[in-house]
Amino acid sequence: MKKFEVYKNIRKRAMLMGLPISLFALMMTAVIGSLLFIIFSFSFKVIIGSFMMNVTIYVALTHFTKNPSLLHFTKVFPQTISNKRTSQLHYEED
Repeated sequence: MKKFEVYKNIRKRAMLMGLPISLFALMMTAVIGSLLFIIFSFSFKVIIGSFMMNVTIYVALTHFTKNPSLLHFTKVFPQTISNKRTSQLHYEED
């Protein structure tokens, strides 16, 4: 009989509609916001515009999911903080 070990970190890589959970939540927030916008200002242009906006948000989020280096920003603070001078002159070396 096979033994299967429990994988507890399944939520870290969970995907819904090709998006991680956090980006899926962002997408659903945009969808709900656009539905509220359609309800309170009903016109055909608003419906088409909000549909196109939701499609572009979905495409952009899936593109960022496939290429995570696009959202990679440099860190503001260095790893270590030192009082050492940053001069290029080396006085100790002969």
